[in-house]
Amino acid sequence: MTVFASGTRRFWQLDIASRAALLSFVSNLVLVSLKLAAGFVFGSVAVLGDGIDSAEDVFASALAFLTVRLALQPADAEHPYGHGKAESLAAMSQAALIGAGAVFVAVAALRRMAAGDSAIEIGPSLVVMAVAVAMNFAVAAYSFHAARASGSVAIHSDAHHLMTNVVQAGAVILGLMLVAITGNNIFDPIVALLLAAYLLWIAYAILRAALRELIDTALPEDEVRKLEHCLEHESHGVRGYHALRTRKSGREKHIDLHIVIDPAMTVSDAHRRMDEIEGHITELIPGAIVTIHLDPDEPGMNQPPPPSQPNRALRVHSH
Repeated sequence: MTVFASGTRRFWQLDIASRAALLSFVSNLVLVSLKLAAGFVFGSVAVLGDGIDSAEDVFASALAFLTVRLALQPADAEHPYGHGKAESLAAMSQAALIGAGAVFVAVAALRRMAAGDSAIEIGPSLVVMAVAVAMNFAVAAYSFHAARASGSVAIHSDAHHLMTNVVQAGAVILGLMLVAITGNNIFDPIVALLLAAYLLWIAYAILRAALRELIDTALPEDEVRKLEHCLEHESHGVRGYHALRTRKSGREKHIDLHIVIDPAMTVSDAHRRMDEIEGHITELIPGAIVTIHLDPDEPGMNQPPPPSQPNRALRVHSH
């Protein structure tokens, strides 16, 4: 078996999120070499700035790959709730890298403006950027698919990062074309400054999303509503529920709640009923980690829930 065939086989044995991260890493490694060489040789500060950003992408993609692999590790004694937050930390690191790249590009553009006109070879620079657009768009499309399939926060942020590269490359191409049409090199640093502003905005968006998970933000409203609808239609010994809480950690979704049951039920029957409810919830939200606390429906047994978590009455239906 050839080295290429062996590598291909191992690639397809990885989970989809790891494949996306590895593909992003390899494509960025190729593009950083092309862009940096083109920027230095052909004189475009916008192409050079895009190459610097691609160098950061190589590190970001490697980080995404490592954190995705870490997040897949099962819970252990030291990390009883798993390693899902590693993906959020990776997303924060990516935001920091994008922000740092924005500052570098802005400084390089301002220096070019201060120095005045410099010679730029348009044709070869355009070819390099066209290749960058095609590669980044293809890898970003696959990464978005992998993020939807796996629920990986790190891969989702990496896909957004790749799409920013598509926009960046498109803007650089536009700037180079304006330079070619007008003969005025000022468009090259102007495009670079616009790219820097765009990168800062993307860094903020990724950082905000990562922080939401680190502080245990609830699941999206539509998922919570579906969950509540499911619980309100449970019967056969179930008399209500309260203290419903949800949160997301990386690709893991955690749900915990109190179920109020008929006090006449035996322990084994109540346990069996909770297993059924847990099954209904995981059918609705695949992969969810569900924790249910049983409360017998007896006077004084249940503490009044806070106003934000009312004890909802059940709409009993026939099974």
